[in-house]
This record gives sequence, structure tokens and C-alpha cells, in this order.
Amino acid sequence: MGPRLMVKGAASRIDGPLLFLRRTLNVGLNQAVSVDGSDGRTRLGRIAAIDDEFLTIELLESSAGLALGDTVVRFHLEPLHFGLSPGILGRIFDGVGRVIDGGPPIAVHRNFRIEGLPLNPVARARPRDFIETGISALDLMNSLVRGQKLPIFSGGGLPHDRIAVQIANHARLRGAGARDFAIVFAGIGIPRSSADFFRRSFESSGVLERATLFLNLASDSSTQRLLTPRFALTAAEYLAFVEGKHVLVILTDMTNYCEALREVSGAKGEVPGRKGFPGYLYSDLATLYERAGCVHGLPGTLTQLSILTMPSDDIGHPIPDLTGYITEGQIVLSRELDRAGVYPPISVLPSLSRLMKDGIGKGSTNADHPTLSSQLYAAYAKAVQARVLASVVGEEGLLDVDRKYLAFGTSFENDLVRQPAARTLEESMKLGWRLLRALPKAELSRLSDAQIAQYIEGPP
Repeated sequence: MGPRLMVKGAASRIDGPLLFLRRTLNVGLNQAVSVDGSDGRTRLGRIAAIDDEFLTIELLESSAGLALGDTVVRFHLEPLHFGLSPGILGRIFDGVGRVIDGGPPIAVHRNFRIEGLPLNPVARARPRDFIETGISALDLMNSLVRGQKLPIFSGGGLPHDRIAVQIANHARLRGAGARDFAIVFAGIGIPRSSADFFRRSFESSGVLERATLFLNLASDSSTQRLLTPRFALTAAEYLAFVEGKHVLVILTDMTNYCEALREVSGAKGEVPGRKGFPGYLYSDLATLYERAGCVHGLPGTLTQLSILTMPSDDIGHPIPDLTGYITEGQIVLSRELDRAGVYPPISVLPSLSRLMKDGIGKGSTNADHPTLSSQLYAAYAKAVQARVLASVVGEEGLLDVDRKYLAFGTSFENDLVRQPAARTLEESMKLGWRLLRALPKAELSRLSDAQIAQYIEGPP
């Protein structure tokens, strides 16, 4: 840290993780501070708000033991930084970048501000190139593209933790750049059992060698929860734009982040907006999501896969609603499929990857990939309509073609969406062509005659 200024005994109020000081110095927002209490402990914090009379400091640890008259605050006159080097791969950190895996400290090569650096929009390159996750409902139907930001909308009790680990274990780039692929995984406000699950899964699968983990526990301070994704994204930006890695960042659970933001905002006395969240929730989320992308002239890329649980499964809740405006699509998990024993319970129809077209097709995945995906989507949509009709008139009252669509919908969910193990894209495509064989050729309006001859009428 650089030069410091010290103030003693200026604290006027302590409210949970927030410390309020009388303003006697000229300091700026987000500057780092150290707070010493009479208990002998030093707590790291940052300046969160400034007005004419007071400074509000967010403490990153418990304020228990602090006394107003004996508190010493040291201002570092610079924002919080994260010391980084290539050695962060294979390491596990807490939510504010402290090593917790029992290994040696990181040998710092460079220090980066955790808020990220401003990026000229003109410097951004369009995301492209397919990232294979091993999940058919993603790879075949809603492909993830390098440089994209794509959230997963889940719900309480759905297996998003398992999906996150599966994607981390199997995600890869195909062709050039495959050896430079890395994972940054951040658990935000998670129970200790989930943190242990993530840690064991990464260590046992061997993925930890090319990954960096950040684990912020539910028992940690809510102010730490606000910094965890920022530390994780700072590490990802270093690996991507300095070390030339193609980095996939997995953030779970962004709902915990937003609820911490609401808690801290309320403690500051800010005017609440929708459902008590601060009015700047949209712009705050944008400061995180917009750190994904590709940059002209820089070697690596940063792809973001954020997971959030929708309160009461409400996709119109402010968190998923505002997230959808910022990101490039969404993957939606279905409680009905989960109850039916389908894993991963990805609901294909409301899911969307807006940049899919830029990462698939000839020269990227397979020339027939876009058409196959479109035909499967259209057929499954008709299958869902047939189910609604069957619930009214009964299956016996359906036309023969509707009964075939009904059977197709069941096979689509049980054979393609459900998968006991990871699949390559080629295996997913082969399965998709097999499912379409059950429909009359007259219904395959999105396929060319050549594709029908090769994949539908040809040998299995």
C-alpha cells in the first residue's frame, strides 16, 4: 500500500459491518482503509459513501470488539488492490483474496484494482468461438460463445451447484486456444457444505490445476460478499488480458450478492427501490457483467457464466429481470423437469443464447449445427403444444401427427436433455438426428433435402 493518513477516535456510529466517521480528511470513494480496535485486531475496509459531514466505511470483517473512542482508522489513499501472478492457478482464496488452501502466499507480479479498469467500447471485439460444456441442452441448443456473458436462472433446491461443477470439469475450447483455457470459480455467500463440495470436486477431478477458486461463506460479512465477484473478476482479467488465457468465470450465487447489496444499502440509509433493492442495482450488476468480453489487441478472453436463484421461481423478480437486460441471453432451469428426475433440468424453450449464431456453424462447430438446433427447437415447441391439447381432449383425440410429436417431446427430455454423463457436441448432434427420425419428413421443414437424405433417410 502507498502513503497513509491516520485518524483516531473520529468514529461516530457502528452499524453492523458499517463504520461511520466524522469527515475530517479529503479522501475518495472506494479507497482502502485499515481499522484498528482496542482488541488489537486490524480490519480491512473501504470507503463506501461520502457526504458533507460523514464517511461510511464498509468493514470486511466483524465489527465486534470495536469501541467508538478507541478506533484508529488508517486511510491508504488508494483503492483496494489484488496482488496477482500466474501462480494463482491451482489455488483457493476466501472472498477477499486471502489464501485459504494452506499453501504459501502468492508471489505477486502485478497489482490490479478490484473494480477493474475502464474499457473503451470501441476496443471490444465481437465474441465468437464455441465453448463446449459437455451438456447437450447447452452445446446443441443454446451454445456458449467465448467472450459471452450468459446467466443460469435457477431456483431454490435445484441442482445448480452440480451443474456449475460439471461445466467447470468439462468446459473446453475446441481447436486453437484449447491449452490456454482456465477457470475462475467464485462461490458467493454459500453454505460451508457447498464450499466443501466445490473444493472436493475440483481437487478430485484434477480441474484445480487450471482453476482458481474463491469461496465466500454465508457466515462471512455481507460486505465481503460485495467484493468476492470483484476479486474473482480481477483475477480473471489478469489471466485473460495479461497472461493470454481464455478464462471462463463461474459466479454462484448472484442472488446472495444482490441481497448483501440490499442489506448494506439499507444500513447506509439509502432510499430503497423495487422489493427493497437499491435503485442502482442495475448499474451495480452491470459493473460486474460488463467485465466479460474480448478486447482488440489483447491476447485472452473472458467469458462469464453467472448463476442466480430466482426467489419464488419468479423470473420477473428484479434480480433476474435486470440481469436479463445486461447479459446476452439466459439458461432457465425447470422445477417440473427436476421433479421428473431429469438432470440437468434445463428448460429449452425459455432459454436463449443470443450470441450462439456467432460461435457455431461451418468453420466453428459443424455446418449442420444451426439447422439441427432450429429444427429440434421447433419440433419440441410443437410437442409442448400437443401436450396442452392432450390435456384437454385426451391423447386418443389427437391426430396421428400430434401423437408423434407427443412421443418426440418425451424422448427429447428423457434422451437428449437428460444425460447421465458429459457428451461431446458430435454425440449430442448424433442423438438429435436420431430423435428427428421419429417425425414425418413433411414436418422437417427447416432441414434441406440433402440433410434429410443424409441424416434422416440414410443409415443410422
